[in-house]
Amino acid sequence: MTTELTGQTALVTGGTAGIGLACARLLADAGATVLITGRNRERGESAAATVDGDVRFIQADMADLESVAALVEQSSGVDILVNNAASFPGALTVEQDVASFESTFDTNVRGTYFLVAGLVPGMLERGTGSIINVTSMVASKGVPGASVYSASKAAVESLTRTWAAEFGPRGVRVNTVAPGPTNTEGVVAEWGDTNEQLGRTLPLGRTAEPIEIAQAVVFLASRASSFITGLTLHADGGGAAA
Repeated sequence: MTTELTGQTALVTGGTAGIGLACARLLADAGATVLITGRNRERGESAAATVDGDVRFIQADMADLESVAALVEQSSGVDILVNNAASFPGALTVEQDVASFESTFDTNVRGTYFLVAGLVPGMLERGTGSIINVTSMVASKGVPGASVYSASKAAVESLTRTWAAEFGPRGVRVNTVAPGPTNTEGVVAEWGDTNEQLGRTLPLGRTAEPIEIAQAVVFLASRASSFITGLTLHADGGGAAA
């Protein structure tokens, strides 16, 4: 265990499984107090119990603005914000239903936007903070069936650049980690064999494990990246290069 993040508080949305839970574990290992969110309280409290360190679960639905506002109230003083919660439906454009379209943008873009808007004033006042947005390889790469998800994540990458310019002069850094196909329960349930097929097309020839993405997130949260902001870090097995 390192102590680099001792005294800091990190909030990880969608932190009850997959990449989010891996981030929570590494942040706690580095000494941070960690808050994780999810929609299901039982699942969230069970996930928190698997993390060594000072970890607390807060129930929140990023698609619900009232829930986002309540999350802001319950997590003031956050130094590190990892925007990881996401909806990732797969559908061809001509088969995409409106409800799924709206819920994806509500979760991935609107919820992220207003959570940042609620928490960043405290960071700006303190003159320090790190925001890491977890997006996707498909934000910049065309993949059939990923139109809504990829568009939502491209929007978040655009927000990263804007926020880096807005918040940087007052000491707050904003970066993106864009994973390639990753071996998580949620992705496998939604995308099935397509996830593994995408992994095989990468230069590294495989899918990632959640901890490999989490390591990139923690790097951007740490002092090791103190002169980095506005970056999209492609943790995608070479997908951006292929």
